[in-house]
Amino acid sequence: MSSNDMSSADLDNWLLEFPIKGQKSAFWTARMAVQGLQVWGSTGSGKSSGSGKSFAIKYLSAGFGGLVLTAKPTELDLWKSYCHETGRTKDLIVIEPGSEHVFNFLEYVSQSGANQERTPTDNIADVLKTVIKAGDSKGSNHNDDFWESAMDLLLGNVIDLCQLAYGKVTIQRLYDIVVSLPKASITPNSASGDKSAFDKAMARANHTVGVQIRAWEETHSKDMKERCLDKDFFNEEAANVIPDARLLTYVERFFNVTYKTMAEKTRSIIDFSFCAFLYSLLRDPVYTLFCKNPSTVTPEDCLKGKIIIVNLPVKIFQKVGQDCQIMFKYIWQKAMEKRNVSENSRPLFLWADEAQLFLHQHDTAYQATARSSRIATVYITQNISNYMACMGSGESSKHLVEAFLGTMGTQIFHANSNVATNQYASSLIGQALFEEESKGMQFGNDFSQSNNRSWKFYPAVRPEEFVSLKTGGPNNNRKVTGIVYCQGDPLFNGRNYHKATFLQNNNSSF
Repeated sequence: MSSNDMSSADLDNWLLEFPIKGQKSAFWTARMAVQGLQVWGSTGSGKSSGSGKSFAIKYLSAGFGGLVLTAKPTELDLWKSYCHETGRTKDLIVIEPGSEHVFNFLEYVSQSGANQERTPTDNIADVLKTVIKAGDSKGSNHNDDFWESAMDLLLGNVIDLCQLAYGKVTIQRLYDIVVSLPKASITPNSASGDKSAFDKAMARANHTVGVQIRAWEETHSKDMKERCLDKDFFNEEAANVIPDARLLTYVERFFNVTYKTMAEKTRSIIDFSFCAFLYSLLRDPVYTLFCKNPSTVTPEDCLKGKIIIVNLPVKIFQKVGQDCQIMFKYIWQKAMEKRNVSENSRPLFLWADEAQLFLHQHDTAYQATARSSRIATVYITQNISNYMACMGSGESSKHLVEAFLGTMGTQIFHANSNVATNQYASSLIGQALFEEESKGMQFGNDFSQSNNRSWKFYPAVRPEEFVSLKTGGPNNNRKVTGIVYCQGDPLFNGRNYHKATFLQNNNSSF
C-alpha cells in the first residue's frame, strides 16, 4: 500500500487504501482520521501489530505530531522502530526516568495566568481533580455530587490559601497544608511554639492582605479613616474594595468552621483521596519529571511535529504512572484545543493502547470537538466491557460509554470473544436486505411444487462472525483481518463497512 504525500493543511489527502476485489479501492483520509479511530480486539487478535501499526506508520509518514501514552514496557521500543522506519527519529521526545526531558505541570498551567497577578485557581484545580477522579475506584460510593463538590471546595481553598500566602503553588506546599489542616478533635499545642504548615500559610496570607489593607486605608480621607475605626465597617469596606481580603475571609471561614467541624469519617475520605495523589507526586521519579525542574518539553512541541512519549508504563509504575499520564493527556488536550488551526494546521494524533487505563471525565466532550482542532484520537482496547468498568457503574456507565463511542468516526473490529463487543459491532454495522428462497410441495390427487423468493432484513455481519477473524502469526501467513466501519458517506462502494486484511510484516492493508 502507498499513500500520497499529505500536506498538513489538506485533510482530504488519503492515508490508507483499502482495495476491494472487483471494485474501486476505498481511500481513508486525514479528515476521517481526525474524526477518531477506535480499534477493538481480544488479546492476540493482531489489533496492535496489524491495524494499529498500519495507522501509526501512516500518521508518522504524513508528518503528524502526537502524544503516545504507554501501558506496556515494550511500547517505547515499538514507537522507536516506527519513527526509525518513517525517518522521524529526531522528532521523538521521551519523558521517562533518567531522561533529559521533564514537564513541570504546575509551571505550565500557571502560564495561562501570566498576564495576571496570579494563576487562576480553577486552572490548577481542574487538572488535579480530573486526575484524582479518573483514578478513583470505579463504582465507589463517593463518586456522587456530594463528594465531587466537597473535593472541589477543598482543592479551591487550599490553592487559594497557597497563592495568598506564597504567590504561587507547589505540590510540596499543597501537601504540607492539607496534612496539617485543623480538626475539631485536636487542640493545637501552642506551648510547643512550632507552627503547622497551615498556620504558617494563614499567617503569611493575613500579612499579605494586611499590607494591601493598610495601603488602601492610607488613600482614604480623614472622614473615612474615622469611620473605619468601626472594625466591622472597616472589614466590610476592605472586602468590597480588596479582592484578596474578601477571598481570605472565605478561606478562613472554610477551614476554621466548615471543614474543621465536618464529620470525621467524611473528611477522612476527602483528605485521603487528595493527600494520596499529592504524595505520589512527591516521590521520585515523578517529582523530578513533573514537579521539580523547569519544563524542557511542552504540549506545543507537538505542533512542531514532535512525538511525545510518556514512558511510565502502567504495568511497571502502576497507579502513579497512570495518574501522571492522565494528567499530561488532559493538559495536552486542553492546549491543543486552544490552538489556532489557521496559523498551524498540522494534524496531530493522541495514541493510547489499553485506552481504558487513560480515560477521564472530559474525554467525551473533548472528542466531540477534536475534529475542528485536527486531532486524530486513536484508542485501542480489548472490548467494550473495559470501558464500562472504567466509566462508573450501573446504567450510567452504559450511557457514558455510548456517548463516548458515538464520537469515534471509524471503528475496527478484530477477532473477539467478548459477546457484548461483538453484539455492539453487529448492531453498529446494521442490517442488510438478503434474498430468501423457499420451496413448497403438495401431495394429493395432484402434485404441485412452488418456489418463493422474498427479501428480509438480517444483520449484515452477525456477532459470531467476529470470533473467527484471522489473528495473524505464522498460521495465518501473518495476516490479520478486521471489519472496518466508517460513519458518514458510504466509503466502501455503497457500504459503511468492509472486511480488511492487515499484514503484520509490513505496513499494508488490502
